[in-house]
Amino acid sequence: MRMSKLVGRRLKEEPRDAKTASHKFLLRGGYIRMVSTGIYSLLPLGQRITAKIEQIIREEMDAIDGQEVLMPVVLPAELWHESGRYDTVGPELLRFVDRNEKPMMLGMTHEEAVVHMARTELTSYKQLPVMIYQIQTKYRDEARARGGLIRCREFTMKDAYSFHVSQEDLEKYYERAYRAYEKIFTRLGMNNVVSIEANSGMMGGKVSHEFIAVADCGEDTIILAEDGSYRANREVATAAWKFEKSPELPLEKVLTPGQKTIDEVAGFLGVNPENTGKAVFYQNVQTGQLIFALIRGDFEVNEVKLQNIVKAVELKFADDEAIRAAGCEPGYASPLKIDPRKVLMVIDRSVVESSNLVVGANEPDYHYRNFNFKRDAAYDEIIEADIATVRDGDPAPSTGSPLRISRGIEVGNIFQLGTRYSAAMNCNYLDQNGKSSSMVMGCYGIGVGRAMASVIEQNYDDYGPIWPITIAPYQIHLCALDLKKEGVANVSEQLYQDFLSAGIEVLFDDRGEKAGFMFSDADLIGIPLRVTVGARSLAEGKVELKRRGEKDSQLIDVNDAVNQITKLVSAEFAKYQV
Repeated sequence: MRMSKLVGRRLKEEPRDAKTASHKFLLRGGYIRMVSTGIYSLLPLGQRITAKIEQIIREEMDAIDGQEVLMPVVLPAELWHESGRYDTVGPELLRFVDRNEKPMMLGMTHEEAVVHMARTELTSYKQLPVMIYQIQTKYRDEARARGGLIRCREFTMKDAYSFHVSQEDLEKYYERAYRAYEKIFTRLGMNNVVSIEANSGMMGGKVSHEFIAVADCGEDTIILAEDGSYRANREVATAAWKFEKSPELPLEKVLTPGQKTIDEVAGFLGVNPENTGKAVFYQNVQTGQLIFALIRGDFEVNEVKLQNIVKAVELKFADDEAIRAAGCEPGYASPLKIDPRKVLMVIDRSVVESSNLVVGANEPDYHYRNFNFKRDAAYDEIIEADIATVRDGDPAPSTGSPLRISRGIEVGNIFQLGTRYSAAMNCNYLDQNGKSSSMVMGCYGIGVGRAMASVIEQNYDDYGPIWPITIAPYQIHLCALDLKKEGVANVSEQLYQDFLSAGIEVLFDDRGEKAGFMFSDADLIGIPLRVTVGARSLAEGKVELKRRGEKDSQLIDVNDAVNQITKLVSAEFAKYQV
């Protein structure tokens, strides 16, 4: 491709709303253009990269016996009613009515659609296991699209679904998919991707893993043991907390006028936050049920853990009116003096296993010292569970080594769905005895655009992206300096044609711009190898070769340039083979 014909302008100024490196460089480099908030067009450079990402994904999905299909973006709402998800997903699911008054929606994920396909095409155990996948447009009506392609509303995703006769068979295939994902991210050039235990969320199922590209701009919080023995999403992470018991002291009511927060109460009574109990009230958005969570004062409630325990689709903080209606006093609440039948109480093990805590008295301006859960409030109706958020430095459950908090971007996820969808939608097979059973399912997703952005977040400098050769828009950036000088135009044109004949993808800057402008554009585009043809080096029979991201360059013989660079390109590809 000649730069003089390339569609897509490079932008000198940084876009005002671009906060991440990938968003900034994809806009400035002429890869994407925003059409509306969270909705982008791909320009030729961006399209070439996503096509290569998709090809790598296809190759690895085919290698684990995947079969590619294509399902619609527009789906009838009745499919989601069958699965029971239609009314449990919020406004991010874009619903509409077509001209025939039929309720429709834009697919944000395709479990229901693939089950519809499977139940018409798969009927016997002899056809299982099987995996089908697609690379398709999705739409999620995000309330706050951010980071360019990292979190947008319309996006391209590879989603795969496997069908099995048993949980054991699913687990075997799950391992194959897991390894395929590791290969994909290596081939894409992501240099730091970790797989972590994850919350299944709206997808359902009991086992899931996320693949996280470690990056400071990521909105996912991940917990990692220093020795690598433990990795988990903050939503499900736990730690080897140890709570020491001490001799129980008598319960004592004390005056604490105007002291409501943990810090206020601890300071007033001269104790540490870990010697207090914190009461946090939530409401189940769907049912209105009040939920009382009690946790030690130096911990924070992990709302996702709590949400899973109480089986709520969505939680919100309860207001004072709702708290008082249950017989609790805001700012002074505790399990004491309340009817556990009026509120669902969840007590963290940090409270259950600790002694002599300060808790509210359910009376304005009063607290109790020396609260011991088993002695003072062990009602049958109370749920004891781990609802604590892991903190930096907490001991890993595996070895006790310190846990560290990092940020990252979720680039892929895999789920063991079980029969969550197949049972609800009558997706059955006949076994060897003619008995009908629900198929056991797995689900495997990768965001294509997000993968492109994540590669940049791990591979860039101040001047632009540094693309791995496996997905770079071109392998060689050929720059011709001062085309009017003797030999430059002819040699550049000959090299361009020779590169193409050798099967090398080359972007030829034939515009005749000044060197600084040309090199600035080359850095912003980020192609891994740059070959520069100039009169000075040509006088010595040389051209300049420079790697993107490296300061130094080298001169190579012009007559051997194509041969050397062809070998170099092959060597670069070999770095990403697994």
